[in-house]
Amino acid sequence: MAFSKLLEQAGGVGLFQTLQVLTFILPCLMIPSQMLLENFSAAIPGHRCWTHMLDNGSAVPTNMTPKALLTISIPPGPNQGPHQCRRFRQPQWQLLDPNATATSWSEADTEPCVDGWVYDRSVFTSTIVAKWDLVCSSQGLKPLSQSIFMSGILVGSFIWGLLSYRFGRKPMLSWCCLQLAVAGTSTIFAPTFVIYCGLRFVAAFGMAGIFLSSLTLMVEWTTTSRRAVTMTVVGCAFSAGQAALGGLAFALRDWRTLQLAASVPFFAISLISWWLPESARWLIIKGKPDQALQELRKVARINGHKEAKNLTIEVLMSSVKEEVASAKEPRSVLDLFCMPVLRWRSCAMLVVNFSLLISYYGLVFDLQSLGRDIFLLQALFGAVDFLGRATTALLLSFLGRRTIQAGSQAMAGLAILANMLVPQDLQTLRVVFAVLGKGCFGISLTCLTIYKAELFPTPVRMTADGILHTVGRLGAMMGPLILMSRQALPLLPPLLYGVISIASSLVVLFFLPETQGLPLPDTIQDLESQKSTAAQGNRQEAVTVESTSL
Repeated sequence: MAFSKLLEQAGGVGLFQTLQVLTFILPCLMIPSQMLLENFSAAIPGHRCWTHMLDNGSAVPTNMTPKALLTISIPPGPNQGPHQCRRFRQPQWQLLDPNATATSWSEADTEPCVDGWVYDRSVFTSTIVAKWDLVCSSQGLKPLSQSIFMSGILVGSFIWGLLSYRFGRKPMLSWCCLQLAVAGTSTIFAPTFVIYCGLRFVAAFGMAGIFLSSLTLMVEWTTTSRRAVTMTVVGCAFSAGQAALGGLAFALRDWRTLQLAASVPFFAISLISWWLPESARWLIIKGKPDQALQELRKVARINGHKEAKNLTIEVLMSSVKEEVASAKEPRSVLDLFCMPVLRWRSCAMLVVNFSLLISYYGLVFDLQSLGRDIFLLQALFGAVDFLGRATTALLLSFLGRRTIQAGSQAMAGLAILANMLVPQDLQTLRVVFAVLGKGCFGISLTCLTIYKAELFPTPVRMTADGILHTVGRLGAMMGPLILMSRQALPLLPPLLYGVISIASSLVVLFFLPETQGLPLPDTIQDLESQKSTAAQGNRQEAVTVESTSL
């Protein structure tokens, strides 16, 4: 029998699985706070140049109002408010004349903010932007720090995939929680922006291990019949964490306090995770059947399955001999391109993963350009993501994988392009389009998790998942970097995000097949016969797989 059937007999559904899901809900609630933290800790407050006349108390004339002092000290900016990046070299007294015009001064009368900036602290008492002056000529450093964070997830996904296969899932989970807690807490003491970015990279490195290890443990201790429900619950917890971040940031307006609130809980999660049993599948593959048998009996005892006492090592090994043999077969990335049918699917999915995450992270990392109330916008993003994830399974049963994948990506791209055309003063409409785009991305990402598992046969499914995950994270790094072009071309980032998303939806329509109702392919030959295979039984279970070394 397969391990899944053995797990069902030993206690595949019960109290243990419930406690396991509750344990993994904790990091899933907190991970969005780390991933999207800089929407608030790096929010750009209103700012202007520091000037002697305005900000040096001893130099302020007693007979002048603050408005008049501002007029003679700071030139008007593009939005008709005070310029954020330039000041007058000398006070322009002629501007106090009611008949003064724009020709009363020239660009030569101004200079950059050589003495620093004054920040509006009415919304945030402190941000890293104000701490290290990441404005004007340095404003590109903010998206750079976000890209560095995403690169930490990319590197971590690869490294922890190797280490979890060698040393086990459970110790990697506990260590990564501790690493994230230490690195995240240490950022509040960073003396320079470079050190801050380095600590954020280390935190992201650990966060990748948490996500990978927890997902793998959950999949390997959950029966096939309950896997889709379990992953939906965990996905909804992730969405709830996004919504909760809006409320947390609203309550904590100092970036250091917010950073601590998002990092310290991982100390507790690291301790709690030690009760979890190691994956019995992994123990068997690594040649440790005695330990695997102990873990199976432990789970059965928690679930109240007394018949598990009859399990022996001989029964255990005979049940999983095929899985062990399959796991030991070497697989290469080149296997994905050895046959035309696999080659088309691999190339198409690489494009879809890369483009989807470019647009997704470009949207979620740029809240301030979408609406003034970023706290409400973050909460709405989480709520619509929750709704999208919860309804995706229902949509898939009626419309199929390809239709949902292509349609949701196209709608998300159209929403981004529409938002680009809406004037800044129509804030409600801008928020509606932004939330619509986020909801469509949530549906698309959930569908992609199911779709990619059904496109590849069992021998190369792990390899495909690993390479697609890596390419997707490259797209996640590129998303924030594109925002750096906003200073020169303000409309370029949303235009690229929208067009890329729509273009990738066409790739899905023209190069990927529909897999609804088809049996999960076990061999490469199964792909050739899928078109003629009749849909049998219930809807194909969503299969979530672990990333492995490439």
